[in-house]
Amino acid sequence: MNRFQNKVVIITGGASGIGKAAALKFAQENATVLIWDFNEAGAKMVSEEIISKGGKATFQKVNTKNFDEIKQAAESTIQEFGKIDVLINNAGITRDASLQKMTAEQWQEVIDVNLTGVFNCTKAVSPFMIEKQFGRIINTSSVVALYGNFGQSNYVASKSGLIGLTKVWARELGKYNITVNAVAPGFIATEMIGTIPEKIIEQFKSRSPLQRMGTPVDIANAYLFLASDDAAYITATVLQVDGGLTV
Repeated sequence: MNRFQNKVVIITGGASGIGKAAALKFAQENATVLIWDFNEAGAKMVSEEIISKGGKATFQKVNTKNFDEIKQAAESTIQEFGKIDVLINNAGITRDASLQKMTAEQWQEVIDVNLTGVFNCTKAVSPFMIEKQFGRIINTSSVVALYGNFGQSNYVASKSGLIGLTKVWARELGKYNITVNAVAPGFIATEMIGTIPEKIIEQFKSRSPLQRMGTPVDIANAYLFLASDDAAYITATVLQVDGGLTV
């Protein structure tokens, strides 16, 4: 339970869903957890929950679309904690519509958060990892990046882009002892599925050999592994955590 003792871990989108599960998991492993999220109330609640259990956590209200804001958050993290060991680019949104119905605004909003936001965070944090000659960067992609999905042109484009960035950054940052990997979740039971009809949910369950949806903890466990010393020789990898959905 001490794998991340003295480690500083930033989790974007840590106020809810997979990000919240990851924040709680890393805190259990004695990491100092920083939650970067636009949802100040939610992030504060997660931070307070961790502290109430004896963990170490704080939050910063940031909009990952704004590079200056992210740069300032990274610098303040260094001022307070002296380093950043792990960056989990978990924040993401959906604005689903078919190609013919999708608006330019829906397209751009998803690209700005899911792709540009990840660039901004990694651009701001990586220099401090380079200085310390150590880092773990994990990007949250999706199985739809590998296989496509109806009505998600913007989301699939953004998550496919993250796989490309993962491989580029693994090449560029490896010489500094920084690994860069991606996790590709399948169908996960988070707040995002609240608008999906039960019939569709059952169809997804039936397609998985495990006959169930994944949980946020399933993805958080993948983050833990890739950020740990056990994964020190793993980089440029896309880890599918989908219960065999794509078999």
